[in-house]
Amino acid sequence: MISRIDLRGDALPTGGALRDLLPRAEFDVEAALEKVRPICEDVHHRGDAALIDYAERFDGVTLDQVRVPAAALTRALQELDPAVRAGLEESVRRARIVHREQRRTTHTTQVAPGGTVTEKWVPVGRVGLYAPGGRSVYPSSVVMNAVPAQEAGVESIALASPPQKEFGGLPHPTILAACALLGVDEVYAAGGAQAVAMFAYGTESCAPADMVTGPGNIWVAAAKRYFTGRIGIDTEAGPTEIAVLADATADPAHVAADLISQAEHDPLAAAVLVTDSAELADAVERELEPQIAATKHVDDRVLPALRGKQSAIVLVDGVEEGLRVVDAYGAEHLEVQTADAAAVAQRVRNAGAIFVGPWSPVSLGDYCAGSNHVLPTGGCACHSSGLSVQSFLRGIHIVDYTREALAEVAHHVVTLAEAEDLPAHGAAVRVRFAGENGDGKAPRP
Repeated sequence: MISRIDLRGDALPTGGALRDLLPRAEFDVEAALEKVRPICEDVHHRGDAALIDYAERFDGVTLDQVRVPAAALTRALQELDPAVRAGLEESVRRARIVHREQRRTTHTTQVAPGGTVTEKWVPVGRVGLYAPGGRSVYPSSVVMNAVPAQEAGVESIALASPPQKEFGGLPHPTILAACALLGVDEVYAAGGAQAVAMFAYGTESCAPADMVTGPGNIWVAAAKRYFTGRIGIDTEAGPTEIAVLADATADPAHVAADLISQAEHDPLAAAVLVTDSAELADAVERELEPQIAATKHVDDRVLPALRGKQSAIVLVDGVEEGLRVVDAYGAEHLEVQTADAAAVAQRVRNAGAIFVGPWSPVSLGDYCAGSNHVLPTGGCACHSSGLSVQSFLRGIHIVDYTREALAEVAHHVVTLAEAEDLPAHGAAVRVRFAGENGDGKAPRP
């Protein structure tokens, strides 16, 4: 059902050597980059016409226009199942509570008398959000992208999601309903690399964006890489991952259910259990069989994911060693199901999000914890964060010095400029005090 990696008995390697021992999905963005390049450039040159052609080629739909009519958004919300609407509303409410607390405030620091540096936080002007629409439909991703952008104060927000044949070429109605619920009224029926290109270059119907965020398949990730530098991106999202750090106190039924919950996303989804208890490992394997038999998407997603090289049970000597393993792995989602789980979780350094104890499953974070579920994958949690209000903000320093404050430090500026062989830098300071010393030198305090 799922492979095992036994790291017990010997000293664990460090750094990259340990990472190389751990399971990971094959996700070659670089190879996909060459395939998306002509698509992106076609959108650049032909605009909406290219998007319409790709909708027919990739999605099997014939579009008259790419932008979704306002009436379709209104209708989708009106026809939304009341229970789903209530769930989305609660998800939005909790996400706003958390993300509102992430707002940054302008702060001024007095460096010296008459010399200040102010840092102000300015939202990006326009963002393009992406909501996947392939194997599954993710209105929750609309919430997780739109709420932090709105709380950051982004003035112009657009969203793209693939057109669906069964819905007349529109994105899935639940996606449209989520947009309407959030007040996102600029929505496009576009998917994959072509949607990213639409936001990066702009088309007749869609103005170019400063930034693109949101999870997607390998073609979306490759397009994000292609446009890095032209636009801001959140991350090159790869297949979803869950790692569970557990000891003998964990409930094997909980662990098995949580592994399956992420395996149902995609055949490349990663499910990893790190434990110092062989008994727990055995019990989890026994639990997997009946739980898989009772779920959906078994043959096309769950079993390929659990049996793939990206999933494994990793046996370690203790929780201390388990911490080293999960830090080396850097999971998108990390559950800690150990004795004193809260204390153990505080010691984790690398994870997109950490879920503490038996009552904080990853599924909670996907929908209603208030946290964000757009998270770094592929080990990128060692250097990157999940989506937040700060993702949409830029810190700008405002330097304001008086004549006296500049005079106090001018000789240091000149000295350092000369040390770097950039004499014009020093001259830009000296000229401000020309004739005052009679020697053309920067003043000393």
